Amino acid sequence: MINILRQRIPFLFMVLLVQPAFSADTKQASKLPTAEIQSFVETFETIREGYVETLSDEDILHKALKGMVSGLDPHSEYFTKTELADFNELTSGNYAGIGVEVEMKDKRLTIVTPIDGSAAAEAGILPGDVIIKIDNTLITDLGMQDIVTLMRGEVGSTVSLDIEREGEIKHYELTRRLVEDVSVTAKWLDTGIAYFRISQFQGDSDLEFYQAIDKLAAESKIQGVVLDLRNNPGGVLQSAVGVVDAFVDKGMIVYTTGRHEMSKSQFKATEKNTKFKQIPVVVLVNDGSASASEIVAGALQDHKRAVVLGTETFGKGSVQTVVPLSNGDAVKLTTALYYTPNGRSIQAQGITPDLIVPQATLTFDKDPFLVKESELKGHLGNGTGGKERTSADVLSDIGELARTDFQLFQAVTILKTLPKLVQK
Repeated sequence: MINILRQRIPFLFMVLLVQPAFSADTKQASKLPTAEIQSFVETFETIREGYVETLSDEDILHKALKGMVSGLDPHSEYFTKTELADFNELTSGNYAGIGVEVEMKDKRLTIVTPIDGSAAAEAGILPGDVIIKIDNTLITDLGMQDIVTLMRGEVGSTVSLDIEREGEIKHYELTRRLVEDVSVTAKWLDTGIAYFRISQFQGDSDLEFYQAIDKLAAESKIQGVVLDLRNNPGGVLQSAVGVVDAFVDKGMIVYTTGRHEMSKSQFKATEKNTKFKQIPVVVLVNDGSASASEIVAGALQDHKRAVVLGTETFGKGSVQTVVPLSNGDAVKLTTALYYTPNGRSIQAQGITPDLIVPQATLTFDKDPFLVKESELKGHLGNGTGGKERTSADVLSDIGELARTDFQLFQAVTILKTLPKLVQK
């Protein structure tokens, strides 16, 4: 055992004494838990010599480091150099896979959302589905990076998922493909009402958002905005701040606080980025809206710049920081909690909408019988020469939107009505 100590301690010292981004007092950091290190080395030697399969020293150490970090909370991870490159590729929005965002929830691999246009979304996989098996591998006790590795692969290759939904097991065969996720889509919903969907917050999502605004604004005057953050799992904090900045010209957007000074930060609005200072806004959220999307909804809610509509959000209010290590690996560590401008913590609570509107499927009476004055023989014309409306006009006003997306229909209804309510 003495030989093992002499061989391993220098490397252990390097791992334990690397100055992290959130370093404590040097004198305090130098006090190493000698007894615990001895236990670690003994455990290391026991595995090295007695485990049923032969493992390299590097493999054992990586497993130990991964277990140490992942045991902290569901969002902290240890990355090897290869895994760090994969992680950076994922956050860039370009990768080969099936296109799902997942979280460990009560030790169950739960789908937060399928990414728009992905193989998973097209197959009908839904938020809240629980992945039981990937190909022939049960995901029990697997680390998140191991799970990501199983789901990713070569473009055109297939992966099978066994998914639990409402007590039933469903089987899916999916073909991996390059996910080139454009995070922002935009369109007109009605006269003057612009719709923006942000599927996730990538590094440049705020710039995409500004470009989408400018494109629609060049076509017509924007008089109301629907910002759709449903099933948006979050992403890059700075992009979320940039999106809020388009609606708010001053004041706090979000702040973070943790144990160390470097984990404490504030993000404030700037007038130069404001695109919509006063026009009415409705933000759509649901239980798949998490992290950065909750920052946006919470900030706009606190500043009274938007009506938040939908269902309660996921409740991920923690901040992860990727801390590089001297050997090229990295630790993704939960370092802080973030708070809305009014000091609300979203962690394990979420954002409660101003208007609780569940997603629903409307059914209409078949062939409803409607008769309006304009359809009676010999009726008088409109007194001011206005266009006459028939029963067909009434039915078309309800429209396809109410049938296909009830929450969005409600948002549009609010934006049509709100200007009339606030007129002086």
